[in-house]
Amino acid sequence: MDKKIYKNPIFVSNPITVLVLGICSALAVTVKMGPALVMALSVTVVTGFSNFIVSMIRKTIPNRIRIIVQLVVVAMFVILIDQILKAFAYDISKQLSVYIGLIITNCIIMGRIEAFGLGHKPIPSLIDGLANGFGYGIILVVVAFFRELLGSGTLFGVQIIPLSWYVKNGGFYENNGLFILPPMALILLGVIVWVQRSIQKELQEKK
Repeated sequence: MDKKIYKNPIFVSNPITVLVLGICSALAVTVKMGPALVMALSVTVVTGFSNFIVSMIRKTIPNRIRIIVQLVVVAMFVILIDQILKAFAYDISKQLSVYIGLIITNCIIMGRIEAFGLGHKPIPSLIDGLANGFGYGIILVVVAFFRELLGSGTLFGVQIIPLSWYVKNGGFYENNGLFILPPMALILLGVIVWVQRSIQKELQEKK
C-alpha cells in the first residue's frame, strides 16, 4: 500500500492548513480541549467508515444518485455518533450543540468519498478517510491547546497555570480573553499555516 495514503493528509495535503476545508468547526469548537478532541475523533470515524462503506458499494451506485447515497451513509454515522455522545458524554454533546449534526455537510468527508472512496478498494479507502480525519483532528487539538491554556489557564478543565500566578492572588499573570474569541482561532490557524509552509517549501506559492 502506498505510504502517501496515510502520510499526505497529515503533512502534505492537510485538510485544514493546505486544502482549507473544515474551517468553521476549527473556529467554533476549539475554545476547550474536550470538545475539540471529541469533534476530531467524530470526524475521523465518520470520514473513515463512510469512505469504507461507499467504497464497498461503489460499483452498485448509479452515478445520478451517488451524492444522495453518500449523504445517507454519512448521515447514518453522524446520527450514531450523536446518540452515543448524548448517552455517554452529555455535557460535551451540549457544548458541541449543532456542530455534530453539521458533520454531515463537512467538505472533508464528501471530498474524500468523491476523490478516493468511489475509485479505490475498501481498505485503502478506510485508511485514507482515517488519515484525513486525523490530519483535521491534529489541527483542532493544537488550536484548542493554546486557546484553552492561554485563554482560561486550563487543559481539559484542569487548572494548569498555578492560581498563585494570577494578579488577584498577588501574582503577575492574567488570562488572555482574546484567545477564547473566534478571531484568535483564525490567527492561530494562520500561524500554523505559516510554520508549515516555512518548513515545507513545496507548499509555498510560486511568484
